[in-house]
Amino acid sequence: MDIITILLIAIGLAMDAFAVSLSNGMTVSECKPKHAVKMGLFCGVFQFIMPLLGWLLGGTVSSYVEKIDHWIVFLLLIFIGGKMIVPFFKNENDENYQIPAVNEAFSTKRLLTLAIATSIDALAVGVSFAFLNTNIGGACALIGVVAFAFSFAGVLLGKRLGPVLRDKAALIGGVTLIIIGARILVEHLFL
Repeated sequence: MDIITILLIAIGLAMDAFAVSLSNGMTVSECKPKHAVKMGLFCGVFQFIMPLLGWLLGGTVSSYVEKIDHWIVFLLLIFIGGKMIVPFFKNENDENYQIPAVNEAFSTKRLLTLAIATSIDALAVGVSFAFLNTNIGGACALIGVVAFAFSFAGVLLGKRLGPVLRDKAALIGGVTLIIIGARILVEHLFL
């Protein structure tokens, strides 16, 4: 498989991570470049690991995972998105409503969940790499670097959009995650 094809696959895989990073960057008031790096590292590392796992597992375990991966992603993103939306409606009339704290939005637990949810589809890509005789090390490295770059940029762009959107950022971010989860579910069930 040529480098251009792998780069296009990497960009496709990184789009969910970008959207999640964008919404995460929008929802906090004190987002700094170090948070963008942290988000990028989580997404980049998992986007590197998952195709490697898919390649190693070949067609054995991955066929079982592919049957439920869309449900796992859907439920994780619905859960996280819901946690972002509920406080907005509870505090809708509260003039003292505060955007969530940066340490909550960029906690290890939350970033781990988001990184796993946005990289499960890379597992299936790894399986296809095994059948296409792809240089797995180079492919995984490129996928990880692209995911890091997109996630990093997503957080920084979200940081710029957050103040413009003010208290609606958490609502928009939560709805974005739910839409991503629903899109993944629909794609796997109907397309």
